[in-house]
Amino acid sequence: MPEPLTLRFTGAQVLTETGLATGDLCIADGQVAQDGGRAINATGYLILPGIVDLHGDGFERHLAPRRGAQNDPQAGLRATEAELAANGITTAVLAQFMSWEGGMRGPDFAETLAAALTEARFDTDLRLQLRLEIAYREVFDRALALVAAHDIPYVVFNDHLAHEALAAGKRPARLVGQALKSGRSPEDHLALLHRLHGEFDEAMAALPRLAAALRARDVHLGSHDDASAEDRGRARALGATIAEFPETREAARAAKDAGDPVIMGAPNVVRGGSHDGKIAAKDLIAEGLVDALVSDYHYPAPHRAALKLWRGGLDLGESWGLISAGPARIMGWMDRGRIAPGLRADLVMVDAESHRIDAVFCAGWVTHLRGPLAARMIGGHP
Repeated sequence: MPEPLTLRFTGAQVLTETGLATGDLCIADGQVAQDGGRAINATGYLILPGIVDLHGDGFERHLAPRRGAQNDPQAGLRATEAELAANGITTAVLAQFMSWEGGMRGPDFAETLAAALTEARFDTDLRLQLRLEIAYREVFDRALALVAAHDIPYVVFNDHLAHEALAAGKRPARLVGQALKSGRSPEDHLALLHRLHGEFDEAMAALPRLAAALRARDVHLGSHDDASAEDRGRARALGATIAEFPETREAARAAKDAGDPVIMGAPNVVRGGSHDGKIAAKDLIAEGLVDALVSDYHYPAPHRAALKLWRGGLDLGESWGLISAGPARIMGWMDRGRIAPGLRADLVMVDAESHRIDAVFCAGWVTHLRGPLAARMIGGHP
């Protein structure tokens, strides 16, 4: 197998831990190095740390471009990898449900995807997050077995049951669409939802045992869509110390006060607010309540959000850190997310004027290359 590239980029502005600095950046043996090989003129470019995306489900459209039209997982993951690379993402955590929703969000597909990730080699670092529906008690043991079999590092507890509608005897929103995706009739799907709602207390009684078993494996645990300080406290009691997408300032503040990292969606920043009326991520960022931004459902969003925050007055180290050093720190991945000698050569090269991504390196391998920079590298122009 060929070795990663050995190169010396000259004339670029490099985002170091002390800010932007113009100078040479060398890569060798897959790492940022003191010395490099062939010189590449990178004048006019910013070199930024590779993006670490801790939560994204945009891969679903590649694995099933139409309802029921599921691709071979390997082919879909290759297409996903290409999209990730084009958007500067060098470490991607694929947010895969284990849910009563069935279909691509059911336990069978979670096992299929985990196996596909284990069997194949990708240049982009692809990991799996398991999004476990906490009302789905019958798959708790199956979830634990999947985590153990594939060393899944991150599990998030979700509850998307429409408890209020079910308690009132109403049909939950999107029932028919969910039923079609699950392969159930609307009547059978509704009956399942009613059963899970009726057995919710039993599921909550079983959840601490599962959480303890996951913690014993050093799995990172998170909660999703906390709406209050009480929600955050209940999650923390389970050991779910990562707060994903808190819906209110109160919940985000409770997390930060307890030392729990807060993750928000980058599309929220790009849009200027939540698409469903929840708290605006930019407001929480301004208050210092956000540790990381993630793609959520749109892989172009992280770099767009970081650059928008920079243009809005936030220091580039802070804004880009929300998609690189911040998420890496949450997971304890101290070999990435920053540019420094000895760390992985996970790099994003951005045109300094247009802010277009022209090159991406993951552990020294080229995963994306285009435009004038491609001509300089491939053509050997100084």
